[in-house]
Amino acid sequence: MSMVLFDVPGPKARVRHKIMAVVGIAAVAAALVYVVMRFIVTDQFTARRLDWINYKQIQLSLVEAIGNTLTAFVAGAALALVFGAIFAAARLSDHGWVRAPAAVIVEVFRAIPLVIMMFFFYYGLPVAGVKLSAFTAVVISLMLYNGSVLAEIFRAGINSLPKGQSEAAYALGMRKTQVMTFVLLPQALRAMLPTIISQLVVLLKDTALGFLITFEELLRWGTRIGGDAVNFGRPMIPVMIVVALIYIGLCLLLSWFATYLEKRNRRNKKVIKTDNPDVEKPVLMDASAAG
Repeated sequence: MSMVLFDVPGPKARVRHKIMAVVGIAAVAAALVYVVMRFIVTDQFTARRLDWINYKQIQLSLVEAIGNTLTAFVAGAALALVFGAIFAAARLSDHGWVRAPAAVIVEVFRAIPLVIMMFFFYYGLPVAGVKLSAFTAVVISLMLYNGSVLAEIFRAGINSLPKGQSEAAYALGMRKTQVMTFVLLPQALRAMLPTIISQLVVLLKDTALGFLITFEELLRWGTRIGGDAVNFGRPMIPVMIVVALIYIGLCLLLSWFATYLEKRNRRNKKVIKTDNPDVEKPVLMDASAAG
């Protein structure tokens, strides 16, 4: 029985794959050229539709919108990490009366779409006499949804460790809190870090949904400026390109930060350097003398 997952392609298959790759690349390139040509034909990049960037008030409002987006992201990310850590610990509890409600809460908030939660907190709660600002509704929604996802990431990361790690710690007389804090979490964080950063990138992009409940973030700023037909000729496409580039830049910064942390964690910190050269250099003995 063969253990390979697929058969090695033969000469004809390799030629066919190369043809398909060339055709696919040509199709994508043709689509991009068509889109750019349509932008040019419809005057999407004329001076009038790019004039908005020269206004100081618009530049200040853009900076404010980016600040609001980052503020919602930082607040939502911090609360989501705390929420995830608490409910991950609850789901790993030995007590069923703690584990079962935590599992229900995590599964419920993972299943509810983020937009529905935002609408509920911003438009639904005022009916019951509880009024929240758009910022608060966005942050709470981000915390509940992404925190539930992070709780599962934390739980899966800890459960992925060999059981011998915790068994050895218990054999040394450590309590469960000490085992979790000093033995399991430091090892699990290294494995979970890329997934955690990926979820934070999702959280950053989810802040754009706040424009649906009038939160003054980056996308709402773009729709307002891009929809100005009187002063700028409705420059929706140029403005959205700028907004997309800003989001791409922010996500790339997060990805770079994740790569930096991952490389830092991979460094070997167990090497102890000494000032004694006799310790660092091995002593070579003559084989005849050793005999």
